[in-house]
Amino acid sequence: MVSVKHAVDRDTVTAPIDLLAEGMTQEERVAIERALTLAGEVYADHMLETGESMWMHVLGCALIVSSLRLDVDARIAALLFSVEEFAKGARDRVEADFGSHVVKLVTGLRKLNNLRIPTRTASVASASEVRAQIETLRKMLLAMVEDIRVVLLLLASRMQTLRYCTDMPGEQRQREAREAMDIYAPLANRLGVWQIKWELEDLSFRLLEPDTYRRIAKMLDERRSGREEFIRNAIERLRAELATAGIQAEIQGRPKHIYSIYNKMRSKKIDFSEVYDIRALRVLVDEVRDCYAALGIVHQIWQPIQNEYDDYISRPKGNNYQSLHTAVLANDGKALEVQVRTHAMHRHAELGVAAHWRYKEGMGISGNEYDDKIALLRNLLSWRDEVACSSQWAEQSKLVSLGDTIYVLTPQGRVMDLPRGATPIDFAYRLHTDLGHRCRGARVDGHLVPLNTRLESGQTVEIVVAKEGGPSRDWLDPRQAYVESVQAKRKIRQYFGTLDEAELLTRGRNAVVREMQREGRPHINIEALAIRLGFKDPDALYLAAARGEPGQRALQSAMREMDAATKAAEAESDGKPEIVVNRARAGDTSGKVLVVGVGNLLTSLSRCCKPAPPDAIKGFVTRGRGVSIHRVDCRDFRNLAGQYPERVIVAEWGERAYDKEKSTFSVDVHVQAMDRQGLLRDISEVLLREKLNLTAVNTQSRKNVANMRFTLEVGGIAQLQRALMQIREVKGVLEARRG
Repeated sequence: MVSVKHAVDRDTVTAPIDLLAEGMTQEERVAIERALTLAGEVYADHMLETGESMWMHVLGCALIVSSLRLDVDARIAALLFSVEEFAKGARDRVEADFGSHVVKLVTGLRKLNNLRIPTRTASVASASEVRAQIETLRKMLLAMVEDIRVVLLLLASRMQTLRYCTDMPGEQRQREAREAMDIYAPLANRLGVWQIKWELEDLSFRLLEPDTYRRIAKMLDERRSGREEFIRNAIERLRAELATAGIQAEIQGRPKHIYSIYNKMRSKKIDFSEVYDIRALRVLVDEVRDCYAALGIVHQIWQPIQNEYDDYISRPKGNNYQSLHTAVLANDGKALEVQVRTHAMHRHAELGVAAHWRYKEGMGISGNEYDDKIALLRNLLSWRDEVACSSQWAEQSKLVSLGDTIYVLTPQGRVMDLPRGATPIDFAYRLHTDLGHRCRGARVDGHLVPLNTRLESGQTVEIVVAKEGGPSRDWLDPRQAYVESVQAKRKIRQYFGTLDEAELLTRGRNAVVREMQREGRPHINIEALAIRLGFKDPDALYLAAARGEPGQRALQSAMREMDAATKAAEAESDGKPEIVVNRARAGDTSGKVLVVGVGNLLTSLSRCCKPAPPDAIKGFVTRGRGVSIHRVDCRDFRNLAGQYPERVIVAEWGERAYDKEKSTFSVDVHVQAMDRQGLLRDISEVLLREKLNLTAVNTQSRKNVANMRFTLEVGGIAQLQRALMQIREVKGVLEARRG
């Protein structure tokens, strides 16, 4: 357990060297003095955004680092971490005077400090996302450093900022307090730096909930120093009694801080008088039998409080946490909590799957690599005092890494975790699949970079996108290293799989329609044809046809068999010889069109505009082909009439044209739609419901948009309009109109 006992005041500003160099050799003391002089020269009258003097801030930070008993490099780095901002060439001077180790610490701390604005401005939608972002930020802070001392320097800096903010008005201190409560206090908790943890929590609580803080402080009818004095006396008394009983024990104790009291009252919904662990002791012994013996001595010294005893040794918690908990009344009549456990139980609770930080924060139990690294970090902190040379501990701490994950930021400050080696393309797909598909460039920390640039933790990444389009097949080439994450690779493959299938569908559809036209059977039922050939639906038939699996002969044979089966069924149902009725061709207009003033003229419906009743029509006398009937709004007709007005004659629809049972007309329909599986089938179903005969289909697909042209036989424009209205309702259809 460490003790943060120094705060900046007027005396320490003028003569801080004794506190800063506490525990250092003479040579190290001289180095700290030189750093102190340099800091005073560089910072001068510079101020932080909070209004705090830069000189006061670094001095307070260095004093906290000194009280944590960190080495000389960390203390110097605490003094000089911002000199580069205010003095040109300061980095080179620091390296020359104090060495590369200090420069690395300074660089690492500046890197983490640059994250402060994004942590405040991170914008997410829900409470669960907020919690996830905060947890990711905590991991990011640790993942970005190779030396754990950098994190301790950061915690010291944040604590000094909060100390200053207690006397600062305005919203700035609210932001500082919230950031400390959400990110830095939990980090201190996980690393086992308890004194920093509770001071960060108490200072933040005081700024965020001033009225509640004052109310609880008032209920604590003694000063913190008085409670600490009580703990010291209680430890001495219990140690003496245990020694008399022949029990070797390590006793730890500290008064419970205000935020912890508030948290317990809120979580357990109890009154202040029911909080029995405002003052607490922890007794560590060698054997399990010593736990119960020590508990008996505790109950002999102080009166046990009824129903405030828990035996988690014989009945461990679900996470295998083991300890004896009891609450007693001390001589002053106030409660004292005592925990008794073995050293092995304590190590398990602190570093194992039942680590104290996870128990306190309500986290689930999971033996992942991140948790193992946290345990290692805390272990390093706990045994550093046993290492003879402080530099040895520093070297060991550098070996700690947080696995193969990096953490990068969106321009809005949201943190995204990615596998090490990830690129801007991985980042884009991590945000949204469509963003990844349309990714065309990236800016990292404001600078344009190639798309296969390896990202690093702490960088801010902005994606440059196209309005439309998809990924490049080159992105899947491992030699070009565009993509690292498995998720991004899967989404790219899915895109091309879908695209390839759409192209195959179009190709197969055209092949089948071509065979239908070649056989003179454009009206054949596609669904029935697919089933006859052994496919579950037309799309499956189209995909197979694109690969050449059924083949032309198989298609032709199936269509002929279907025709033969249909004729046989009709003949059997009628019980009479089959009578074949020849359907009038679309161009046969006998009785349908009347040419005013002339009888028995050969007429034909033009193919350019395909008129149908009740379209307004006129005739144009051709050479050798009789009268060609056009719609009056036909472009070709207007051109011909302009050149040969004498050939234009008046025409109108005859009565037979309106007889739907005897007359059909060929019309063209143009459909534009987003291409997808089943599109042609859905449109064909509309035509089937309207009893429209399909005589020709032509489709083209480009950039996932299908342009389809149908030639239909209709009984009139009213029937066509109904069909167009229904086609427009088909999913994905953008436009449906008469050609």
